Amino acid sequence: MTELLSEHYKAIIESIGEDVHRNGLADTPMRAAKAMRYLTKGYNEKLEEIVNGAVFDSDLSEMVVIKDIELYSLCEHHLLPFIGKCHIGYLPGGKVLGLSKFARIVDMFARRLQIQENMTKDIADAIMDSVNAKGVAVVIEAKHMCMMMRGVEKQNSSMTTSVMRGLMRENRATREEFLQFIRG
Repeated sequence: MTELLSEHYKAIIESIGEDVHRNGLADTPMRAAKAMRYLTKGYNEKLEEIVNGAVFDSDLSEMVVIKDIELYSLCEHHLLPFIGKCHIGYLPGGKVLGLSKFARIVDMFARRLQIQENMTKDIADAIMDSVNAKGVAVVIEAKHMCMMMRGVEKQNSSMTTSVMRGLMRENRATREEFLQFIRG
C-alpha cells in the first residue's frame, strides 16, 4: 500500500512541474506516503482495541472533564490539516474510562479524512457507548489550513463544534457546568 501511495505522490510532484529526481525530492514520494499512512492510521484502529478493557466500576456520579486534548486531522475536502483541541465531559453511569483512553479515542477519529462536525459526533458517540454514560459533551476548537492557506485566507479564523448527549443535552445546568469547566 505504501509503495502505491509513493507512486501516486511521484505522479503528483511531476504533474506540478517538479523534477522528482532532484536532490531534495528524490525520497519525497516515499516520505509523503509514509506520512499519509500515519496521518490516516485511524482507519486501522477499532474502538474496542483502543479501550482495551480500561473501563472500571465506579460509584462516581459527578462530572468528569478532560480538556485541551491536542488533535491533528486532515479535512476530507482539500486534504489539508486542521489543528486544535478537544474537550470532553461525561457523567458516569457506574463505569469510568481510563484517562489515556480519551486521548486515544480522539486520535483514532482525528487520524482519518473527515470534517470537524462529524469527528465531534463520532467522539461523543464512542465515549457514550464505551462507558454507557448518563451524558457526554464534546467540544472541538480547531484552525483549518484550508481556510488559512487557500481560498479566503483568513489567518485568525477558527471553528468550534459541540455535541451533547444524554443529560448533557437534556439538563441545562449540567451543560452549563461543563461549559464553565472548559472556559476556565
